[in-house]
Amino acid sequence: MKFQWKPPQAQQLWKLLDKYKYVLIVLAAGLALLLWPTGEREQLEAPSSSAGAEDFDLAALEEKLSQTLSQVEGAGKVTVILTVKSGMEQVPLTDRSTAVSERENSVEEKTVVINTGSGQEAVVRVQRSPVFQGAVVVSQGGDRADVRLLLTQAVAALTGLGADRITVCKGG
Repeated sequence: MKFQWKPPQAQQLWKLLDKYKYVLIVLAAGLALLLWPTGEREQLEAPSSSAGAEDFDLAALEEKLSQTLSQVEGAGKVTVILTVKSGMEQVPLTDRSTAVSERENSVEEKTVVINTGSGQEAVVRVQRSPVFQGAVVVSQGGDRADVRLLLTQAVAALTGLGADRITVCKGG
C-alpha cells in the first residue's frame, strides 16, 4: 500500500487561482513594469559648481537660437534678441539652529558646505533657471504667416514665453 498525501486545500487553491487569474495577471504585469529598468541611473553625487551649475550665457543662447531658427523652412537668416527678467540663480542649503535662553531667542543660519578635492563648496538647494521677459525675432521670411507661427512656437517652447511676448519681424 502506497501512501499519497494530498492536502485538501490544494483543490480549493486551484479554484481560487482560476477565479482570480485575470486579476493576478494584471498585478504581475504591473509589478514587472515597476521593476523594469528604465536605462536611467540616478547617482547621488556631490554637487560641483563647475559641472552641476551651468553658467548662463545670454549671447550664446541667442546665437544658438538664431542658428536653429534659421533652419526653419522659409525663415532665411534669423536673429534673436532675448530680454531676461532674472538670470540663473542658485540658492544654497542652510542649516538653521535655534537657541532659546531666558532673555532672548537666537536663530543662527549656516550655509552647508562639502569638502571636495579642491576645497569647500556650498551645497545648492535650489537652482532656478533664468526667467525671460520677451523676445524679438528678425527673419527674412518674417512676412509669411506660417513662418511667423513656426518661429513663435519654437521660441515659446524653448524660453517658456507666451506668444504675446514674442515678436517676429521681417528682416533684410
